[in-house]
Amino acid sequence: MDKPIRKPWCKNLYENSEYEDNYTDPTFLQDLKTNVNLQTYTFQETFLGAARLSQQISNVTIFLIVFHYLYTDGVSPQNILIKAMVGTIVGYFIYAGKNLRINHVVEDSKTALAVLIFGYIFSPLLHTLTDSVSTDTIFSMTFLVLLLHLIFFDYGVSAAIVSKAISLNAAIFGAICLASRLSSSFHAFVLLEVAAAYFALGPILVGKVFCLPVLFGTVSVCCYFLLHISSTIFWTYVSTLAFVNGFCPFLFVRLQQHKNNINGPWDEAIVGDLKPESSSNIVS
Repeated sequence: MDKPIRKPWCKNLYENSEYEDNYTDPTFLQDLKTNVNLQTYTFQETFLGAARLSQQISNVTIFLIVFHYLYTDGVSPQNILIKAMVGTIVGYFIYAGKNLRINHVVEDSKTALAVLIFGYIFSPLLHTLTDSVSTDTIFSMTFLVLLLHLIFFDYGVSAAIVSKAISLNAAIFGAICLASRLSSSFHAFVLLEVAAAYFALGPILVGKVFCLPVLFGTVSVCCYFLLHISSTIFWTYVSTLAFVNGFCPFLFVRLQQHKNNINGPWDEAIVGDLKPESSSNIVS
C-alpha cells in the first residue's frame, strides 16, 4: 500500500504536523550565511587600540610614582602641588583651545577653588579614615581597585562593561586608601588633588589629544622614574606594556582568521526586522 503523500515541508512550524519536530529538508541550509558583516582589523589598528590601555596604565603608574615620592618624602608636597596645579592649568587651556571664553574660565575657576578648599578641609578626616587597617591590606586593596579602574575605564569603545562612574570611584577610593599611609594630612591633601587631576580631568584631556607621541612621552617619564625606584618594578611595567601593545594585538590579528560565525533560519526572529509581506513566515 502506497504511503500517503505529505504536503511539502515549510518553515512554518504549525503547518508541519506530518513531520517530526526536528525534520528539515535540503532547502533549509540554502539561507546559511557565514561571517555576515565580519570586520577584520590590521595589526596597526589593534596596536592603536591597545595603546589607549597602555596610556591609562602609564597614567596610573605616574600617580603611583607620585605616591611613592610622597610616602618616602623624596619630594616635598608643596613642590608636587605646584607642579600639579601648573599642569592642570596648562591642560585646561590645551583642552579649551579656540573655544576658550572668559565666563567659562571664571566658572571653572570657582569649581576648582571649591574642590581645593573642601579637599583641604576634609583631608585630616580622610588621612585617618583607615588607620586601623594594616598597610599590606591597604596596598592590596589599592591594587584591586586600580585594576577595576582600568577594567571599567572608557577607552572609546562602546561596550556594556564600560562605566565611567565605577572607574572614577575606584580610582578615587584607591587614592584615599593610599593617602592614609602618608605622614601628614597635607601630604594626603596633595595626593588627593593629584588623583582628582589625573583620574577626573586627565581622561578628558587625553581623549582629545591622544596620539602615539603622547604615549611615548608618558612611557618615557614612567621608565625614567621607575629605573630610579626599582629595577624589578621597571621590568614589570615594561613587560606589561609589551604584553598589552605587542603580544595581544599580534594574537588578535592571528586568531581573527579563524572566526566562523554562521547565520541562518535557525536564528531567533527579530520582529522589528520582519517585512509586512513576510511577517507570517515565522522561523521554526
